[in-house]
Amino acid sequence: MATFPVIDMEKLDGEERAATMGVIKDACESWGFFEVLNHGISNEFMDTVERLTKEHYKKCMELKFKEMVGSKGLEAVQTEINDLDWESTFFLRHLPVSNISEVPDLDDEYRKVMKEFALQLEKLAELLLDLLCENLGLEKGYLKKAFYGTKGPTFGTKVSNYPPCPRPELIKGLRAHTDAGGIILLFQDDKVSGLQLLKDGEWVDVPPMRHSIVINIGDQLEVITNGKYKSVMHRVIAQPDGNRMSLASFYNPGSDAVIYPAPALVEKEAEDKQIYPKFVFEDYMKLYAGLKFQAKEPRFEAMKAVESTVNLGPIATV
Repeated sequence: MATFPVIDMEKLDGEERAATMGVIKDACESWGFFEVLNHGISNEFMDTVERLTKEHYKKCMELKFKEMVGSKGLEAVQTEINDLDWESTFFLRHLPVSNISEVPDLDDEYRKVMKEFALQLEKLAELLLDLLCENLGLEKGYLKKAFYGTKGPTFGTKVSNYPPCPRPELIKGLRAHTDAGGIILLFQDDKVSGLQLLKDGEWVDVPPMRHSIVINIGDQLEVITNGKYKSVMHRVIAQPDGNRMSLASFYNPGSDAVIYPAPALVEKEAEDKQIYPKFVFEDYMKLYAGLKFQAKEPRFEAMKAVESTVNLGPIATV
């Protein structure tokens, strides 16, 4: 099997740009995932984010997780569990309005660092979206505009820890799913692995690499690219040893953004070549909430059934 795509973003500034853009293109078309190095967020800053995230888990979340495990009797489980994930999480919202100041238990340094981390990730997400536009032959800024809605994109971070699990063969860290949103930027533990994606019918490890950011395509980019890029099923395998840290930041459309295939990517001569629906992002999210751990195709079909009610206005081509 081909090796997992890793992109050194510094190569975009020199004579290797064309080859690097080719690697990104292939990653989006064949994998739905890739990993970026030299992405503009300093190693020292990432080390600080990791240290504070792990300290926060130890101080504020580890005991709660152990109490939850005890209350559900999960240490002694004998049969596979399909309705629960072995993870400890909380969520930070950055856009359109941040909630970082309201999240309990975060100390001042951690709040400040996570605000700065979100700003840097937002810049990286928008840079990556423009690289995707370039590869797709779309006007620069198209994908950002497609995500915009009336209040700009929605952007948030799911902070997760996957503690050691006594029966990893019976409980997933996180069950298999595709991500509902736009483009996802993941800062994951470089020592404890567990993230896998489904490629050609096989589960493939996403390699932990120090100071890298893992990028993956969400359902909305699949729709906007009319299937040229596809969101991919992925999961987290719980591990018997080590606590895996995961900060997944989701750069998504605004809640009222209308999502539909980019006209430039739909073959003009045949109307039936548009294979994805038009819908309001918030409506998709309501549907996804109950169907996250199921195949995405029935979600797209369900949105097709209601798309006639979406008030599109003129289709913007820029």
